[in-house]
Amino acid sequence: MARSTTQGKAKGKKAYAKAGVDIDLGDQLKRGLKRSLREARRPEVMGTVGGFGGLFDLSKSRYDNPVLVSSVDGVGTKLRLAFDSGKHEIVGQDIVNHCIDDIAVLGAEPLFFLDYIGLGKLEPEVFHKLMKGMSAACRDANCALIGGETAQMGNFYQPGEYDLVGCIVGAVEKKKLLSGKTIKSGDQLIGLASNGLHTNGYTLARKIVFEQKGLKLSSQLPGSRTSVLNALLKPHLNYASLMQKLFRKFNRGATSAKRAGNSIFGAVHITGGGFTGNIPRVLPAKCDAHIRINSWRKLPVFKFLAAEGGVDQDELYEVFNMGIGMVLMVEESAAKSILEDSRKAGIKAYPIGEVTRGSGSVHLVDAI
Repeated sequence: MARSTTQGKAKGKKAYAKAGVDIDLGDQLKRGLKRSLREARRPEVMGTVGGFGGLFDLSKSRYDNPVLVSSVDGVGTKLRLAFDSGKHEIVGQDIVNHCIDDIAVLGAEPLFFLDYIGLGKLEPEVFHKLMKGMSAACRDANCALIGGETAQMGNFYQPGEYDLVGCIVGAVEKKKLLSGKTIKSGDQLIGLASNGLHTNGYTLARKIVFEQKGLKLSSQLPGSRTSVLNALLKPHLNYASLMQKLFRKFNRGATSAKRAGNSIFGAVHITGGGFTGNIPRVLPAKCDAHIRINSWRKLPVFKFLAAEGGVDQDELYEVFNMGIGMVLMVEESAAKSILEDSRKAGIKAYPIGEVTRGSGSVHLVDAI
């Protein structure tokens, strides 16, 4: 996607290519990206992909007083499943959606995304699958895939392996920035369902599934009708579109710094650290969150990990999302409507708990 081009044709294989870095192949693949990148574009994007920096004209956006929101992340050891299965397009979707969800909790709309792919040898099929996944996820989120970097580092990575990192930039009106500061005792917790592990907990999940239980990717996951591969490789869901609709409908106050006119006061992406690691990031110091862990239906993959992993309950909810990918802190009077709107949008949603007076902690309780 990036970056420089080499003029002219070489007579025979170049020395750099022999050393493991094929610049000509890289340029050839990048030139073939124009169609997919056109599908992941916004009107604010200036110029074409391939320069030293991506250009985005924020003045053309609808914001009066925008705050830029950025995040960077990776896919972690879920990559191992892509290496073993060849389904590289899935982790391409994962990295985009994970990054978008990270900024969605602040009320931000995704504007543009950049990728970094580090690998030992550039494989055209793998490259195209990764770009297909990323461009599709960006297109679905109305986010521009504006640039990136593909770094060939011969003998640095194992054959067939790579690293994948993404950087997202979004924007939100300053007065609408969601901080969690107005959360108070009595607010309700709404959980938006995940479709699997998303992008966290794979080191432990792989240990349980493959080492402890001896299953294969083609094995049927016990307690389900699907294979281990399909259960573990579900792409990370993107909640941003739904959340933007909910914010527009339920947060009509003059500013998010006050509760007046608003009904959604905080949001949490359940990623690395699970419930206990992420929810305290937005809780006011004098509030606790009580999560009723039996209030939503667990997917077979989580039932299997809980039953077969030998992991205690607290750690399960610290490592895995356990079927909830996003948590919203909302006004009690609006909870029912927010649940209904989420379900109408195709996202399963559950009332999973409430905010109480406390000290910024998360409590997992069994009662429904």
